[in-house]
Amino acid sequence: MKQQLKQEYQETEIGKIPVDWDVIELEKLGDFKKGKGIKKTDVRAEGLPCIRYGEIYTKHHNYIKEINTFIPVEVSLKSQKIKKGDLLFAGSGETKEEIGKCVVYLKDIEAYAGGDIIILSPSKGDSLYLGFLMNHKQVVEQKSRYGQGDAVVHIYSSALKKVKIPFPDPAEQSAIAQVLSDTDNLIQELDKLIKKKKDIKKGAMQELLTGKKRLEGFKGDWEIKRLGDISDIRTGKKNNEDKVQEGNYPFFVRSQHVERINSYSFDGEAILVPGEGGIGTIFHYINDKFDYHQRVYKISNFYEGISGLFTYYYMLINFNQQAMKNSVKATVDSLRLPTFKEFEITYPSDPKEQVAIANVLSDMDSDIEELKQKKVKYEKIKEGMMQQLLTGRIRLKWKN
Repeated sequence: MKQQLKQEYQETEIGKIPVDWDVIELEKLGDFKKGKGIKKTDVRAEGLPCIRYGEIYTKHHNYIKEINTFIPVEVSLKSQKIKKGDLLFAGSGETKEEIGKCVVYLKDIEAYAGGDIIILSPSKGDSLYLGFLMNHKQVVEQKSRYGQGDAVVHIYSSALKKVKIPFPDPAEQSAIAQVLSDTDNLIQELDKLIKKKKDIKKGAMQELLTGKKRLEGFKGDWEIKRLGDISDIRTGKKNNEDKVQEGNYPFFVRSQHVERINSYSFDGEAILVPGEGGIGTIFHYINDKFDYHQRVYKISNFYEGISGLFTYYYMLINFNQQAMKNSVKATVDSLRLPTFKEFEITYPSDPKEQVAIANVLSDMDSDIEELKQKKVKYEKIKEGMMQQLLTGRIRLKWKN
């Protein structure tokens, strides 16, 4: 039986870290600069690559590998050039918890940073490791303490310079960064596969739900039916006051969010559509007990020869346009019962073909959901790895 070597730790101002790691302030890591220029109207579809501060929140996480925003040469002359390995911090944000989000620029080509971006050019250390570290809990907590403002929160380079980080040997930093980057690559590949599967499903829906493509063994005509003629459509009797923290049953409210409730009014298959807030969002629920808000429409009790699942998929690609066209403009857009009753659906006259089409699409949904769950699993693994590796709780083999 192999004996595990005892790992020694030291207590520091940023927590417990290995005894052979240092603690340094960011001001000792390199030079700080400020991004400048680059208004929204300056952005082009081609030109010189640039990063605007909002993109740090919306388009990148930990590092930048691809850029889709560009500026002309004349704008770049008034902006701040960045190079590979630079750390870019968002200088403004909506909350103190997110202020100073950081990404590291990893491309070899020159690019430019717009205003409200703080740039740190490290003179030592592994930039990719630092990109992961700057968004880790022990650093985020320090940045949030330095955030200033309420409606809009700001952080400045003078504050970032005081942030303290754990600093292992650069070779160990590279090893940590590689493991985390490899895990990210797995997650990104899953993202691509999920998108591909969704695109395939979208194409299949357009063909199968219109009869442009028929499944093997099926012929015959399709017929148009009004939703109100082949199902029961009604709203619920509960409101927000009826929901409870830990209820026994799902409670469908006016938005996409599902709450809990201690009662149920329906048990079986139904299509649920919010009548206010998130209109056009469609749920399919089957074989379980639930209740629903007085502003949610429940479509159920489908007549003989009508597939509820086929109806759901048909509504997914066709109902939203009608919903928005017929919505009542008030404080929030809302739908009325006639919008549902008069909605026309084209059905295969053979109920077996409806079921077959619905099953094909349902199988595609199951594949996509399986991939999503796999992605969540990898994300949780990565989160745990970051906590262990960036604090030295787990050490990797590395060589100088």
